[in-house]
Amino acid sequence: MGFWQINNKDNIKEIISQSYSTGISLMDTASAYGNEELIGSAIQELEIPRNDLFITTKLWNSNQGYDSTLKAFNHSLKKLKTDYLDLYLIHWPVKDKFVESWKAMEKLYEEGYVKSIGVCNFQKHHLQTLLNVASNKPAINQVEYHPYLVQTDLHNYCIENDIQLEAWSPLGQGELLKDETLKGISEKYQRTAAQLILRWHLQKGIIPIPKTIRKERVIENYQIFDFNIDEADLILIDNLNRDLRFGPHPDSFQEFFGS
Repeated sequence: MGFWQINNKDNIKEIISQSYSTGISLMDTASAYGNEELIGSAIQELEIPRNDLFITTKLWNSNQGYDSTLKAFNHSLKKLKTDYLDLYLIHWPVKDKFVESWKAMEKLYEEGYVKSIGVCNFQKHHLQTLLNVASNKPAINQVEYHPYLVQTDLHNYCIENDIQLEAWSPLGQGELLKDETLKGISEKYQRTAAQLILRWHLQKGIIPIPKTIRKERVIENYQIFDFNIDEADLILIDNLNRDLRFGPHPDSFQEFFGS
């Protein structure tokens, strides 16, 4: 479950509660989302056993660098009210900084403070730079990925290097739910367009991380494990690719964020 742009205490508590009761254990946040403390408090108030959850957070751009990464990690731990993370990610590939950040994350991993480390929004050339110096390869690369942005070359490179791809904004910020082709295919399987798209991700070997503040959507988004999309329909969905991004490009994100 993704928590981008969810900053209401009650919403967060309701979504975590519904997710947990539905069977969803992955909670994906970031220091930049400004809700780590709310998530930590909600988990504590709901008395959910820590071992039942898989908590991910991310290192923000302004905190990159070796010492800054270690400090930022500890801040995130305190806010999330936990003594370890399941996954810690570099949020964006800040030039001249992400390698040093990675070295700090390797230290945290080797000392047992985080179970897995990875990256977000890394293109192939970023990964190549990192793999040339890393002692531990990223477990995850979380990127924008949906039927309008089918990053086949990047996906293949990740497969070749045993890096799992995760998808943020798997529904294209809701825009893909209006697509007539997707709606038509979803009717064939008696599913919603959202369920079809999330299932498409899974069948491509990609972990989708949708986000919602509606409890019924949490349940809907989870009901994707009891059907399969035909190969012909998978190809139809692939062919919707427009190389369209709803978020910034990883090679120009610093202009977007102004940092």
